[in-house]
Amino acid sequence: MTAFLIADIKVTDDKWVPDYAASVHDLVHKHGGKYLSRSGNVKTLEGTPLDTSLIAIMAFPTAKAAESFVTDPAYVGYAAARRDGSESRFQLIDDTDLAGTIPYLVKG
Repeated sequence: MTAFLIADIKVTDDKWVPDYAASVHDLVHKHGGKYLSRSGNVKTLEGTPLDTSLIAIMAFPTAKAAESFVTDPAYVGYAAARRDGSESRFQLIDDTDLAGTIPYLVKG
């Protein structure tokens, strides 16, 4: 079952960004993932805007693959630098439909 990792990040100190941006996608790919978006063009269409600098959306073949990326020893230093220079939230969702009314998604 496909899993999506959504990273919601407010950059507070951008020293970590160039190295992270240049390197972390290789670790995502190592775990079977790919970026669907990594954008700072965040526009709130409804509700109170979050104080977000960028949102990244990655797709992985399974939740386990996404979790393996996040816990990969090669990622530890990048994650620490990101946490030191940002307020970050990583959320993992699958490709199910909680209501079960969308025919091309598995009922969740």
